Amino acid sequence: MNNKAMVAAADECDSAGDAEKQDNILGTESIGRLLRKFSIPGIVALVVNALYNIVDQIFIGRGVGYLGNGATNVIFPLTAFALAFTLMIGDGTASLMSLMLGRKDVQSASRGAACGLVFSVISGIVISLLYLVFLEPLCRLFGATPEILPYAVRYGRVIALGIPFFAICTAYSGIIRADGSPKYNMLGLVVGCLLNVILDPIFIFVFKLGVAGAAWATIIGQFANAVLNIRYAFHMKTVRIGRSELRQGARMLPDVLKLGASSFINQMVLVVVMAVQHNLLRYYGAFSEYGANIPISSLGITMKIFGILISITIGLSTGAQPIWGYNCGACKYDRVKKAYLMVICVAFSVMIIALVVFQLFPMAIVGIFGHEDAMYNDFASRTLRIFLMMVPLSALQVCTSIFFQAVGRPLLAAIASLSRQIVFSVPAAFILTSRMGVMGVLYSGPVADVLGFALTAVLLAASWRGIFGNKDDIVCNGKSI
Repeated sequence: MNNKAMVAAADECDSAGDAEKQDNILGTESIGRLLRKFSIPGIVALVVNALYNIVDQIFIGRGVGYLGNGATNVIFPLTAFALAFTLMIGDGTASLMSLMLGRKDVQSASRGAACGLVFSVISGIVISLLYLVFLEPLCRLFGATPEILPYAVRYGRVIALGIPFFAICTAYSGIIRADGSPKYNMLGLVVGCLLNVILDPIFIFVFKLGVAGAAWATIIGQFANAVLNIRYAFHMKTVRIGRSELRQGARMLPDVLKLGASSFINQMVLVVVMAVQHNLLRYYGAFSEYGANIPISSLGITMKIFGILISITIGLSTGAQPIWGYNCGACKYDRVKKAYLMVICVAFSVMIIALVVFQLFPMAIVGIFGHEDAMYNDFASRTLRIFLMMVPLSALQVCTSIFFQAVGRPLLAAIASLSRQIVFSVPAAFILTSRMGVMGVLYSGPVADVLGFALTAVLLAASWRGIFGNKDDIVCNGKSI
């Protein structure tokens, strides 16, 4: 490319950046202020979302016992399966909107938002019907023992009825953030979670509904959140959803699915990993002094706590997603790089603090979910300490996967997503349990964290220059600069 063409393309990019200074704060405001504005509500929203299951588990543990908690752990992969589809739609739409708005293509962004709304509803209804028809065999597939199965079916049948509301809640969360309203998204999730917290003890202890009562509390909260999200969909700031957008939105679906593939893979591999872990715990636990029910219930608690940490990390990253996507689309690569480095530093700091707490006070955390006999308490504490002993390393993988997705590199995002969860975790679980029995599942966690960190670091190093290197290496809006 000759010098005049390079200068002209660079000037075009600079001019576009100057023009949008008055249009969108994503391209002009300080990175630190933007991260506080977008990530804090995002973190709160995702943590609150994660609390749905944790609140259920706390009240069930105290009102039903660890078999009830085992039931929520068996149903959790079904929730993750539904989440995979809805996040693929929601996060893919959010990434598409950010990239299109950065390029001043409001029409495509509007069609993408309409696509996200329509297909989140469709996916929720389809998945709900499948669960209602095949619930019992699915519970067995995800490791339900004969003792846990009746609780899992009662809990799961109600949860399945709420999947359409859950789909709207999760899919439109990212879209609302991409539209520049992270506080509204946080409000919807907080309202839903508060309803869940209030109704859980009423349904479990007053009406004596047991695990089904916890499930009803959950879907009532999700319904309230879904209503708020649908209301927002037709009052968005940067895009418009009307009849034309709803009719033409389907043509944006391939782009939405491509950009959301990383989120889909993240959740789907989680489903596979949980199925493997639960079945290994059921098989090898039967030959241990703990039996099968205690390991399944204990790992479920640890995974819910891990989910809180991952929610914080994902909240940081998805809060930065519109910043990364918009500035990448607008050719402001220094801002993209600065935002990425800030997110990584914060995520590592949070994970290290959590690691110290887990190692020093495991029983204080496990006790929140109810006190059982000494054998249960011993295994639950060991599970928390061992499985999460390398948890800070997972920060790089989660943040970088979402970063790749935001800047339009879905293949790298997919590889980073796959690495810890399935490429390393599943083989490690099989190999270690064959040598260590039920404890092998616990040690597969830190092994996968170390190997996943190493692979993600290599991917990042290999692609860094292509994203932030010399101008000759960069393509912006279809033109080399």
